Amino acid sequence: MNNLLRFLNPAVDALMLDVACGRGRHSRILAKKGFDVTGFDLSPDSIRYARQYENDHLHFYKHDMRLPFRINYFDYAFNLFTSFGYFRTKRENNNAIRTISQALKRQGFLVLDYLNTHWAEENLIHKSMKEIDGIRFHLTKWFDETHFYKKILIEDEHLRKPLEFIEKIAKLGVGDFNEMFAYNGMQLRHIFGDYELNTYDTKKSPRLLMIARKLK
Repeated sequence: MNNLLRFLNPAVDALMLDVACGRGRHSRILAKKGFDVTGFDLSPDSIRYARQYENDHLHFYKHDMRLPFRINYFDYAFNLFTSFGYFRTKRENNNAIRTISQALKRQGFLVLDYLNTHWAEENLIHKSMKEIDGIRFHLTKWFDETHFYKKILIEDEHLRKPLEFIEKIAKLGVGDFNEMFAYNGMQLRHIFGDYELNTYDTKKSPRLLMIARKLK
C-alpha cells in the first residue's frame, strides 16, 4: 500500500473506495494515513468485524460489487488481493467494473490487483496442508482452460464431520481487463508485476497489478 500511495500521490483530501474490503485491513491503512475511506463487502461477518474500527473518516457497508454504489463520488478505488473474478458469468464481472467506474469521479483512478494466470499455472501447488489453532486446512488446487479451482477441507475435533468448500476464479488477463475497462469508460494506464511495482512480465511476474483511469 505504501508503494502504491507513493506512486499515485493522492491529495490529502482524496476520497477512497475499498471494493470487496473483507475485514477492512487495507481500508484501515488508508484511513490511518488521513484519507476518507469507504469499504464495502458482500460478507456480513466481515463487515460486522470491520465496523468496530469505524470513525469519522472510515466507513463500512455490506454491498454487492455488481450493483451501483454512489455515483461520481470517489477519487480512487482499490480492489486488492484477487477479490475479483469469482462470479459465474462474464456479464457479472463487467457489472463489477461498471460499479467501480460509476463510483469514480472523472479522471479518478482504479487500482486492481489480480493474479497473473500464466505464473499461477506454472507455480501451482496442487496439495498442501496448514494447521491454525488445532484446525487443519487441507488444500487441493487445479485448473482448466477457463478457471482455477481450490477445494478446502477443514478438520476440527469439534466438528461432527469435516467441512468442504470449493472456490473457483476466472482466468483473466490483460486483454480481458482492458476490454472491460474500455467498455466502462476507463483506460488502462500502468501495469506492474508485483507489490514492489516492478515491470510486469507475462511469465515471471506473480501478480497483475493494474492502474486504470476514468476518462469521463
